[in-house]
Amino acid sequence: MDTHTGDVPVVSVKHVTKNFQAVTALRDVSIDFYQGKVHVLFGENGAGKSTLINVLSGVHQPTEGTVEIEGVGADLVSPQRARELGISSVFQEPALVGTLSVAENLTLGREHLRSGFLNRAQNRRAAEQALVQAGSTLSLDSAARDLSRADQQVVEIARALQGSAKLLILDEPTASLTEDETSRLFEVVRRLKAEGLAIIYITHRMGEIREIGDTVSVMRDGALIDTMEIQDVTDEELVTLMVGRKVESLFPDIPHNPREGGLELRRVSTSQLIDVTLTARRGEVVGVTGLVGSGKGDVGRSVFGLAEVLAGSITVDGEEIGAGSPEQRIQQEIIYYPSDRKRDGLIQTMAAFQNATLSALDSWTKFGFVNRKAERAAAEKVLQKMHLRPNHPESLPGTFSGGNQQKIVLARGFTRDYAIHVFDEPTAGVDVGARAEIYNAMQALAESGAAVLVISSDLPEVIGLVHRAYVISQGYVVGEFTGDELSQDNMLPYFFQEMKEPIS
Repeated sequence: MDTHTGDVPVVSVKHVTKNFQAVTALRDVSIDFYQGKVHVLFGENGAGKSTLINVLSGVHQPTEGTVEIEGVGADLVSPQRARELGISSVFQEPALVGTLSVAENLTLGREHLRSGFLNRAQNRRAAEQALVQAGSTLSLDSAARDLSRADQQVVEIARALQGSAKLLILDEPTASLTEDETSRLFEVVRRLKAEGLAIIYITHRMGEIREIGDTVSVMRDGALIDTMEIQDVTDEELVTLMVGRKVESLFPDIPHNPREGGLELRRVSTSQLIDVTLTARRGEVVGVTGLVGSGKGDVGRSVFGLAEVLAGSITVDGEEIGAGSPEQRIQQEIIYYPSDRKRDGLIQTMAAFQNATLSALDSWTKFGFVNRKAERAAAEKVLQKMHLRPNHPESLPGTFSGGNQQKIVLARGFTRDYAIHVFDEPTAGVDVGARAEIYNAMQALAESGAAVLVISSDLPEVIGLVHRAYVISQGYVVGEFTGDELSQDNMLPYFFQEMKEPIS
């Protein structure tokens, strides 16, 4: 719905199609972006959002169609050309050089010279002006690596705004930020909007859409489904448009049928944990939550042999498993899904089906040789069950969206039987539709009699999904909740709990 009749868009995408060999990533997409508006791009992983912003950023050139800037056709042949024409992007992962100062990062690639030498005074003035434009009071002399993630994002924004910026693209800017850091970033976005900048904002978080956005365009399977003013559409309608079907409930109703056995940590201490005691029985989904930096991630790492256990014990089905490597843990029927799928979960040079079978190769190995045909058949069956999109199991992980990369990692849990499944931030950067599929997979595991441990910073996810939950603060378990106790009002105060005697 066009509510800007008579206005000239800052940037317009006109009937853009983008093909990658036989794959169509964008199909006849037309969207207008206006001055002083935050325009949200909303869609599942693989819907075409990333391809669209790469076309706008000059990374990809459209197969068909055009991009116009203030009504004039623009040839965005490179990222540098896009920046020159006023289109700048800030991606999810900051691309700052950690050893350089804020000032040096802001002028990197844009250095002012005098007689062939760096003009340090002019560079410093340019960096200072960039920070002022972004509304920041950061020290120009701070090393980028010493900044919080939120401040790194602000430096990225300041760098993007240099020159004659007309359109700023923010791709999942809050994915790794705390609630307080997100609030600070939103203040910057609102100020830039008030100054007349056009902003494209990509997020999977429903709450952010309403808090920061004016207009939303829903994409699915490379096509534009609809563009609406945010106040004119409900959350349920957005999700239905995004996935192409009505999603009755994001969280499945998982029967609570705890059985004997499962996982138990008894007074476990690591470099990040202190006397942690918790259990996840077979047939249960149990949550571990807390603030970023609380130590909760070490629960999963210690169980899988990635963090040294300094004291205490870990048992599976009543038997202490002792110290061990990840390979030994797999043989002890423990599988771990890491929080950083790109760095720790996937081998980028191996096909999707090969990544899915990494932890179960011995199932198809005889006399030292792997039966590749049987391996691939098993992997393809599991990936189809996980609804991998596109269904190209021979493709490399980097060709898939974030949500589909996560499905490849999760497929490992279904290529052999495990007693214990440990999920660390399983839906970070994953859209609503893929989340529902991941939760359904967890339900199947619990109903099959496995113990499922979910480590998550997303409190609504924990509340909606688990049967019991532990809160960790400063390395301690400070609260255990079950049944009606699982609520934000009850649990959130424990996130900020001072150190106390552990629950035992």
